[in-house]
Amino acid sequence: MLRLIISLTKIDRIPLLQELCDEAVIPQGVADEISLGGYNDSAVAWLQRTGQAFIRADSAIESRVASWDLGMGESQVLSWAIQNPGYEAIIDDLATRKAAKILQVPVRGTLAIVVLAKQAGYISSAKKDLENLVQVGLRISPAVLEQALTLAGE
Repeated sequence: MLRLIISLTKIDRIPLLQELCDEAVIPQGVADEISLGGYNDSAVAWLQRTGQAFIRADSAIESRVASWDLGMGESQVLSWAIQNPGYEAIIDDLATRKAAKILQVPVRGTLAIVVLAKQAGYISSAKKDLENLVQVGLRISPAVLEQALTLAGE
């Protein structure tokens, strides 16, 4: 979720969270990692304003999640999804995605958010947004990029 917030704020697409989710939840640990992690950019500014409405107090880290030795934010995202069935974890971190798969936590990443936004008609071009994400530092392999564009119908 950390990478999603940072990336989407950089390309001015963070409102997609509200548009695509019934309820977006940002665990406090994720907000803390962004705010205290030396980021001095649009993500911090968004969290201090609009993002405050989505931040939820830290919940206990599930023991099954703690055993993976992930970062605090990633651990809280997975724990929230486990403790609140029906939620999906928004994760780009590979180790966290692996843990989520084994723990049977439904996951989407930043690319899926862009593809869903295109499919739902919230954006006109997934290709443009994906290219912008690459420009702001999101690593996307050419094969994965091509697959996302195919799913977006582009």
